[in-house]
Amino acid sequence: MKPLHRRAADAIREQDASMERPPLYGARMWRQAGQLLLNLPLGIAGFVLAITMLSVGLGLSVTVIGLPLLAAGLAGCRVMGGLGRRRARSAYGSEIHEPEPVRPRRPGVVGFTIAHLTDLLNWRSVLYNVLMLPWGILSFTLTLVAVIVMWPVLPWVIRGMAATDRILIESLLFPGALAERVRELEDDRGTVVDTAAADLRRIERDLHDGAQARLVALAMDLGMAKERLREIETEDDVAAATKMVDNAHGEVKLALQELRDLARGIHPAVLTDRGLDAALSAVAARCTVPGGVRVNVDLKGPDGQAERPDSAVEGIAYFTVSELLTNVSKHAGARSASVDVWRSDNQLMVLVQDDGKGGAAPYPGSGLAGLTERIRAVDGVFLVQSPEGGPTSVTVELPWHTHTARR
Repeated sequence: MKPLHRRAADAIREQDASMERPPLYGARMWRQAGQLLLNLPLGIAGFVLAITMLSVGLGLSVTVIGLPLLAAGLAGCRVMGGLGRRRARSAYGSEIHEPEPVRPRRPGVVGFTIAHLTDLLNWRSVLYNVLMLPWGILSFTLTLVAVIVMWPVLPWVIRGMAATDRILIESLLFPGALAERVRELEDDRGTVVDTAAADLRRIERDLHDGAQARLVALAMDLGMAKERLREIETEDDVAAATKMVDNAHGEVKLALQELRDLARGIHPAVLTDRGLDAALSAVAARCTVPGGVRVNVDLKGPDGQAERPDSAVEGIAYFTVSELLTNVSKHAGARSASVDVWRSDNQLMVLVQDDGKGGAAPYPGSGLAGLTERIRAVDGVFLVQSPEGGPTSVTVELPWHTHTARR
């Protein structure tokens, strides 16, 4: 969250920019004037709510109902704060967003009370509602006087008070940086859990439908060959037994290949042993783009020596490029593609480009949306530029180090 003086400067600059555009007496100015006039009735309502509920709740805090009443008052002040945020977005163009709702960790009245009493935004909402009464009286009076008497300078008066109103709202009602970080981490944790569960389901499905089925067929073929060998009497029996053994041998090779593919899908050995350059070159070699895929990996550190990022970051970069090249092969209709990987300070940068038909987007449920969530889980950035008709460019930014750093 920006410091107060920076938010104030930003708010005033944006107000200046908006008011410099004609007409000065346009709909935006009147909308802001209306919001400033609303400050008085809303300030009275908020002040009465805050003072009444806090006084009653604190006065009865020695009883069973005191703290629940206080928590209810805090929840009411939070609702009034939500109204202030909506007004700031609609009238002042603020980018302030709604915080996550209060989630009690325990059911019932006790959980509700503890959750609301320990939420910092609730207490800031109380302060906002208390301050809204004197500010509402001042802004209502100045706006009314400006509309009636100070018509020539009305736009500038409204601009200044609107900027002040916006600063007050953003200073007190903006979700705290810690709360926002906790929300992001909770979302990322859910993404990681879902991704891990999906990977486990995929591995189980591949084992059940692939290697396991082939091994069962192999056991059956070997059993029949064994019985046939015991009953050999003619050359035809020998030929039949030989054919069964050949079939079993073929099943063994296919099962081994599927197990190798499965192991490569979990974490390829070439990535562990030789790093991203060799692993991505192997992926590019399997890509079916007619003109081939150019791979350029430059991971030199500040001292000019080649370095490797954390194993978790390497794995994410590898699977991201692998899935992107698979999409290029299947859907892009491209003639050529390229993969560039380099280090920029403490970031691992990946750029995948193709000259296909374009139109790719991370819409919900798509593979690109899944990649976006996986990359966000490690505080990365995933950017897709794919206009209709192409070309397509996907930029990925990953942290060089994670909390699971290689020792």
